[in-house]
Amino acid sequence: MLHIDIHSFSYKKGGIPKDDSGNGGGFTFDCRGILNPGRVEEYKIQTGNDIGVQEYLETKTDMPQFLELIKSLVSINIDNYLGRGFENLQINFGCTGGQHRSVYSAIKIAHFIEEKYGEKVEISLHHDEQHQLNHK
Repeated sequence: MLHIDIHSFSYKKGGIPKDDSGNGGGFTFDCRGILNPGRVEEYKIQTGNDIGVQEYLETKTDMPQFLELIKSLVSINIDNYLGRGFENLQINFGCTGGQHRSVYSAIKIAHFIEEKYGEKVEISLHHDEQHQLNHK
């Protein structure tokens, strides 16, 4: 079974997450090129898991196009890894504070992979700066 570790993280605080599988990492996507909802007063204390932030990212930024491209990229590797019997893949999403854009991206890509690959993969989702959102 392919285990996929997905992280949201802060470039400012913790930096790119270490890969504990011993494989030397995987994908790291920089979300800082997407407009930051954290600069909008009403979203400052929210996270990428909150509906207001999600709607902002989906309607006022290039996030939908950004994620479509990422879906294509990660699918190539997941298909290949499944065919070759690989056991680990890490996918990281970073932004300035690890609160809005990276959290949203990690959640959306986790859902995409779950829907596309189902029982063929096991996903662990880690929000390195938003520990209250973590789940396996």
